[in-house]
This record gives sequence, structure tokens and C-alpha cells, in this order.
Amino acid sequence: MAARKNSQKQPKAIPEPQPELTVYEHPLVERLRTFLRLEHLFAQVNHHTAQAARWSSRHATHAVIEISDIVGRSDVKGELIKELERHAGTIQTHRDKPGVDPQAVSQLLSTIDGMLTELRSGSCHPGQRAKQDELVNLVRQRASIPGGTCSFDLPAFHNWLHRPHHQRAADLNTWMEDLRIIGAGIDTVLSDIRGSTTAKHLTVEGGFFQQQLDPNLPCQMIRVLLPATAAVFPEISGGRHRFTIRFLRQQSSKTRPEQVDATIEFDLQCCGI
Repeated sequence: MAARKNSQKQPKAIPEPQPELTVYEHPLVERLRTFLRLEHLFAQVNHHTAQAARWSSRHATHAVIEISDIVGRSDVKGELIKELERHAGTIQTHRDKPGVDPQAVSQLLSTIDGMLTELRSGSCHPGQRAKQDELVNLVRQRASIPGGTCSFDLPAFHNWLHRPHHQRAADLNTWMEDLRIIGAGIDTVLSDIRGSTTAKHLTVEGGFFQQQLDPNLPCQMIRVLLPATAAVFPEISGGRHRFTIRFLRQQSSKTRPEQVDATIEFDLQCCGI
């Protein structure tokens, strides 16, 4: 009986749940600054368009205006084409390397090629639908004034906000229709960059970290991963040659953040294609 009892497998220990991570990203090139801002705004539009609340439709409309303004002020389409072309060239050179899935590479290249075809088309004018819409332009004219889009300032907008949700969502999707290719291209670019390297676990003393960048290895974005429960946050700065991270703590919203004098553990990604 004793031998039988000892031969039985012991139950495996239940692993401790891993803490949720908060990711802090810092772009090292201007192109990615614009892409990250647009990704942030696209996420707002997608979230608020799906919500039935009038306040959500209001927020979504403002985000549509910000996206169209950014796209209109700078050559986002041209910058996105250049970045997608560069990614396609880099991916092409890696397709025959050991451990690379050729089918996945072919699928990604096909996706990028389709985006480039649409972006290069003479009929691709991102942001025109929003710019040519009378209601959107009324909101745009008042949006820079604090409280300038309230009901007595914009009765037409107030009326639109009281329409059924499916009508508001349809209008928002129409205004975003020619901007979706920009959002899809940015998603592809940022996904490739974020997945270009694995995170390294590091420990630093005194709440300060600095690293030289290898000129032979591309680095477009720094990502710092900390447990969501961490009481500190990183302040990242950098350029083409090096970057620094200062870990700060803000005791309350009333006080200024201060650098911590402690040992900090974190995960780091230096991402680039």
C-alpha cells in the first residue's frame, strides 16, 4: 500500500498569476510620433462609435476631426507609403532565413502590397469625407473654443446627437471611410515594429538607466514594461545614438514627480525594422 501511495503523481503547484503589465512607449523617430498619435485617435473613434451614449458620439466626432487635421497638415500618406515599402524590403530579405515561416511572410507581404496599391491610387485622398461634411466643419470651427460645442453654440450638432445611435454610427463610419486605410497601414507598421524583438529583463540601481544604440541595428521605438501595480513610471528620452530612462514616482497629483533612488526591475524592448 505504501509503495502504491508513493508512486502516485503529486499534484502540480498552481502557478502564481502574473501581474498585468503597463507598457510605456517612446518613439525615437518623428514618423513614429505621428503614427502613435494617430493610433491613439483611431482607438478612440472605434471605441466611442460602438457606444450608444451621446457623449461617446461627441468624443468620436472630435477624434475624427483630429485625425483628419493631422492627415491634412502633414504628408502622412507619403510617410506611411515609405515605411510600408521599407518594411516590405526588410521582410523580403528575411524570408529565407532559418525559422522563418515562408507562408506567414508571403501573407504579410501580400497585405502590405494591397495597402500600398490603395495608398498609391489617384483616388486615395484620406480625410476628404470629413473635410467636405458640413456638420463636421461646423464642429471643427468651434472645437478649439473651451465649451464651444455646447447645445446653444451648435444646435445642428445637438440635433444630430439626439438621433438614434445607428444613424450616428453610420455617419461616423462614413466620415472615417477614406481614413481607414491610414489606420490599417499604421496598425501593420506598429505591429511589425513592436514584434521585431523580444523583451529583456533588466535591473537598475538608483532609478536610472542609459544605453548606447548600435548604429548597425535599427531602433525606432523604446518600450518599457512594468507591472500595473508598480508605483513608478519611466520618463524616456533619446535620439539616434542613445536613450535614457528615469524612473519617477508621484506621491499625489498635487506634487511633482521625483526620481526614485531604488532598485527597479523592468522589461525593455528596443524595437525597429
